[in-house]
Amino acid sequence: MQEEQHSEAAAEPVSSSDAPEDGPKETSSVSQNISDADAFKILLEMKMKKRQKKPTLPSTVTELDTEDGSKVYVVGTAHFSDSSKKDVVKTIQEVQPDVVVVELCQYRVSMLKMDEKTLLKEAKEINLEKLQQAIKQNGVMSGLMQMLLLKVSAHITEQLGMAPGGEFREAFKEASKVPFCKFHLGDRPIPVTFKRAIAALSFWQKVKLAWGLCFLSDPISKDDVEKCKQKDLLEQMMAEMIGEFPDLHRTIVSERDIYLTYMLKQAAKQIELPRASETEPRKYIPAVVVGVVGMGHVPGIEKNWNSDLNIQEIMSVPPPSTSSKIFKFVIKATVFGLMGYGCYRIGQRTVQLILSMPAAQSYLQKLTEIRPQH
Repeated sequence: MQEEQHSEAAAEPVSSSDAPEDGPKETSSVSQNISDADAFKILLEMKMKKRQKKPTLPSTVTELDTEDGSKVYVVGTAHFSDSSKKDVVKTIQEVQPDVVVVELCQYRVSMLKMDEKTLLKEAKEINLEKLQQAIKQNGVMSGLMQMLLLKVSAHITEQLGMAPGGEFREAFKEASKVPFCKFHLGDRPIPVTFKRAIAALSFWQKVKLAWGLCFLSDPISKDDVEKCKQKDLLEQMMAEMIGEFPDLHRTIVSERDIYLTYMLKQAAKQIELPRASETEPRKYIPAVVVGVVGMGHVPGIEKNWNSDLNIQEIMSVPPPSTSSKIFKFVIKATVFGLMGYGCYRIGQRTVQLILSMPAAQSYLQKLTEIRPQH
């Protein structure tokens, strides 16, 4: 299936040597003689003992159930919040999940393994190289939209001195400590989101939105972020700017609510227990899943939870409209025009500089003296 091609990032299960030592050290030699299925059962039992039947969870966690008894704990976060990181760590430690799903796609997975300092530097630096890469990856219109949204994120980063996505990195670290815990990327690929968002806007709406994003400069404090715990800061700022564009809100927020809900439900399918032999009947147990998403997506996930979801429609990219083609042509013409004018000005100044050099003037004078002799 399409979602399976980009929905997982490996979080290695913790080794048996990292598990608590309940027995004497001599058991390490005995463990070499047990089968893989028995070893799996032992680790699974240890995990179940550690899992709290009535976990003490932060107030930002929403509990959802599936028809087959699986449980999903959705942690609503603010993407620039230290408190959200603690909420994620606490939830994973309490419930010892089988799967952790985060609001990331394969195009943003690099933030999981980059350190905070590097991410802070990357988020603040928006240059021509990044613009070219975004356009190459997503096309002119979607690439420009991506860079404008990165500018919003960079604005928050600069104001707070904090890199985005800290709660996702904490989720990745904690998932690697839980035996047999899988790590899934649960968000729709960002190129699809941007292309659908662009297609939903008219020419003048594109211009108006770009203008609003370009001149974003309101100061933000850390207290503002924590106050936005009930609605993710980045998405709240976007909602304020795109409030007059309901189609844009639909593609950036509502459709992703559906996609995230679908991926959480896929992750919450029952788990098959290990079998000692092929003849032994298959046994399944309900799964425990932790979802880490922006707080603004939680209401939409709750709303869609009991619905039959089909993500094929929201994964399709509509063909560009006439206004998009015109806007794309104007942008290209402007870029090439500025480049051509820049080259002309540089060339003109270079020629003037060379001609003003004494050596060049001397050479030209000799040429004028030689020419009459011919």
